[in-house]
Amino acid sequence: MVGDSWTHKIARVCILPLVNTPVTPNHLTTVRLITGIAACAAFAVGDRSWAIWGGWLWLLSAFLDRADGELARVSGKTSPGGHKFDMFCDVTVTSLFFLGAGIGMRGASIGDWQLGDWPIVLGAAGALGVFAAEVLAEIIDRRQADTGEKAYAGIWGFDFDDVLYLFAPVVWLDWQLYFVLGASVGAPAFALLTWWKLRNLPDDA
Repeated sequence: MVGDSWTHKIARVCILPLVNTPVTPNHLTTVRLITGIAACAAFAVGDRSWAIWGGWLWLLSAFLDRADGELARVSGKTSPGGHKFDMFCDVTVTSLFFLGAGIGMRGASIGDWQLGDWPIVLGAAGALGVFAAEVLAEIIDRRQADTGEKAYAGIWGFDFDDVLYLFAPVVWLDWQLYFVLGASVGAPAFALLTWWKLRNLPDDA
């Protein structure tokens, strides 16, 4: 499915110099995976300077997630294998964000309440919820490929998953603890909602 969000359009322009070069979409996807994991590792350190650099790496990784698909479409180098690799990287990096942020928040406190290692547990819960939700959403998108409908549609030129760009400001503003707390409940709930949408798809979808 061809994306038409603002970030898709920007990425489409940026990848044009690469169309007739040896650079393939999988090359960009690999860099997306490496920078995404590096960002999550930086968040896990629990140090402010590492978190700032991690945020920039995260933004680069999120943009490359758009760029690889646009390069594949514009250059005609789309493939089932490339799509699966891209999906694997998306699920891995997005899930690891919550785990990395949770590890980085170990020993944090809310008021007088010392959380100890609980942020790690909450981050893991968020990561598992995101993993399940993304896999289920991908199944829905595949089943609705003929109609072009997505599990979660965008609005005003933004795709649903453009929310990933907001993760970096969350870290820069030092809000990741509350983000992880919310995701520990919200992500599993969202996974259940996505499962419900899949369960109620028409048989011919």
